[in-house]
Amino acid sequence: MLWITNILFPEANSFLLGNKAELSGSGGWLVSAAENLLHIEGLQLIVAAPSHLVKELTKIEYKDIIYYALPCTNERKYNHEYEEMWRKVVSLETPSIVHIHGTEFSHGLAFIRANLTIPTVLSIQGISEEIGKHYLDGMSLCDVYRNITLFDLFYSGSLLKQKKRYLNHGEKVERQMIKSINHIVGRTTFDKSHVLTLNPTAQYYSCNEILRSTFYDGSVWDYDSCNQHTIFLSQSAYPIKGLHQLLKAMPYILKQYPDTKIRIAGSNIFASSTIKQKLVRSTYVKYLERLIKKFGLEGHVQFTGPLNAEQMKNEYLNCNVFVCPSSIENSPNSLAEAQILGVPCIASYVGGIPDMIPNKDCGLLYRYSNPIMLAYFVCNVFASKWESTSQVMLATDRHNINLNIQNLLSIYHTIIIDSEK
Repeated sequence: MLWITNILFPEANSFLLGNKAELSGSGGWLVSAAENLLHIEGLQLIVAAPSHLVKELTKIEYKDIIYYALPCTNERKYNHEYEEMWRKVVSLETPSIVHIHGTEFSHGLAFIRANLTIPTVLSIQGISEEIGKHYLDGMSLCDVYRNITLFDLFYSGSLLKQKKRYLNHGEKVERQMIKSINHIVGRTTFDKSHVLTLNPTAQYYSCNEILRSTFYDGSVWDYDSCNQHTIFLSQSAYPIKGLHQLLKAMPYILKQYPDTKIRIAGSNIFASSTIKQKLVRSTYVKYLERLIKKFGLEGHVQFTGPLNAEQMKNEYLNCNVFVCPSSIENSPNSLAEAQILGVPCIASYVGGIPDMIPNKDCGLLYRYSNPIMLAYFVCNVFASKWESTSQVMLATDRHNINLNIQNLLSIYHTIIIDSEK
């Protein structure tokens, strides 16, 4: 079985870097799924992905997984040399099925264009075209131009160019991948509608994801143990994650709860103590700084620093509410992790999120463009003791390890049988 992923697993990266020990706290839903598949007798998993750490196709045998690292300089630019590399990998390993995880980069399209006669399935993760459409939601052109920085102007491109990159990728790569594959795996009404509109004859399979192992230890959020009036976010570095919308909601929240804090997972994007940090400042970060100053939010926004899975779990359990204010998502794992722990959840009504929050017992949904409604829900959560039983049950069933692994194996079996007809 060959998995084509967007990034190598952490243990392979560690090997390439000269440290054969596994990275502490490393992982993700793909790693968790792989670890559980390895328990299946007779199954050999091969994982291949582009990497900036190699200059030629490199094979790595580490523990129970065979890895192939493909040399990479630009993940989004189509590389015709990948087609021959994929032929070589398939010739060496002869997989019975190939699973392409995601449409975000072009190496998956290169595999499809290599015209290899192997049963192939494509999983939808995010949808680049939709990300492009909603990349700057909640920001005006004035916001973009007023805050543009030299770094974005000369290096990474303006926010408008970043938006255009997603749209171009969606048109030139993502659409071609979806139209070229007969078997596609998704998990929300959002991705299913997108797939079947582009490729009405495709066979669509639903399969939920497996979360990181630390979230299955039975830990459950408790109101009396949390840090009250603390909001937790999992990401903030670029516009679709919607931090600017939460900042716009904060003045209304602070009127009722003046001690409210926002805690954000990851490094401090506002850090400016070094010359490098000042030089790489992005337009979006500058815009966020303006909002913080405008609304008097200095001291109300904190960054946790990089977190491993266990530390992330502790942040969920310690907060009063988890907010997912994104302008577009398919099925964010951060929301799933918060739900399975019973953390009070508020999310924007976008993309596939409504499938994850089917009723008010499992979370609260608000219109992305309405920060006042977001503020109202945050204050309601602060004022009450959240009942998490239904939410935990929903998330536990949705991310059941055994059921999802068996479902995935059943999908593989169906595709292989179909290819033999």
